[in-house]
Amino acid sequence: MMRGMYAAISGLSVHQTMLDVTANNLANVDTIGYKAQRTTFVDQLSQQLRAATNMTATSGGTNPTQVGLGVSLGSIDNLMGEGSMQSTGNVLDIAIQGDGFFQVGSGNAGAVPPVLPTSYQYTRAGNFTLNSAGYLTTQNGEYVMGQAQPGAIGGSNPLEYLQIPPGSTGVAVGQNGAVTYVDTGGNTQTAGYLSLVSFPNEAGLERQGGSMWSQTSASGAPMAQGSPQSNNLGTTLSGELEQSNVDLATEFTNMITAERGFQANSRVITTADQMLQTLVSMGQ
Repeated sequence: MMRGMYAAISGLSVHQTMLDVTANNLANVDTIGYKAQRTTFVDQLSQQLRAATNMTATSGGTNPTQVGLGVSLGSIDNLMGEGSMQSTGNVLDIAIQGDGFFQVGSGNAGAVPPVLPTSYQYTRAGNFTLNSAGYLTTQNGEYVMGQAQPGAIGGSNPLEYLQIPPGSTGVAVGQNGAVTYVDTGGNTQTAGYLSLVSFPNEAGLERQGGSMWSQTSASGAPMAQGSPQSNNLGTTLSGELEQSNVDLATEFTNMITAERGFQANSRVITTADQMLQTLVSMGQ
């Protein structure tokens, strides 16, 4: 009875976690670039009541007899599948179709020479804007990193800030990440190219809030870094935003499953308690 009660308590705990993850997914159903999560469970160690036996001349042998001791949380996985695209008509709303993350960071773009960020974060939320000096930034103020030439980052093609001089018109972003504008003299200029990054294990990235991710030992170092449509990186779509990849039908199903699992384990605890009360009352 006590084994069953403790097993049920572990069931309550993991189903509560499952409901927490489901609730967070539902809360972020309209969050730009959000990636859903899922929970998996694994069984805990089992108590062995009788070991397995070999076949003998008079017996066919027996299987082990074990009693499970409950359940524990196996993992909370990041589901990195691509979300649907929503058309906005805003040229600085940029979605990635395919692999890759935008690379953003906090540095000093106004210094001479500019001071690049010492660390970077990564995002699929491409709702960008321009600050007062014309630099391309996220809504939280981090600089969106780019490069002067298309292709891979490195050597003569380092990371740099993307700046569109104030007063420019005709801003456009191409599928290859080229950021162009028309200057005050009516000439088309290229501010640079957006820089994307991909990882060996995207699900190993760590959430930092604000639709940002950071590199971890599980994600590995960047596998490819460069402009869109190079090094197997995706294509940039201007005037589009990638929506959350949360599936409402799946989340409502998970919510019902978590609720029923919690109720079932609660009933086990109640039943075990009643059996213990019966044992106590037998001695009276």
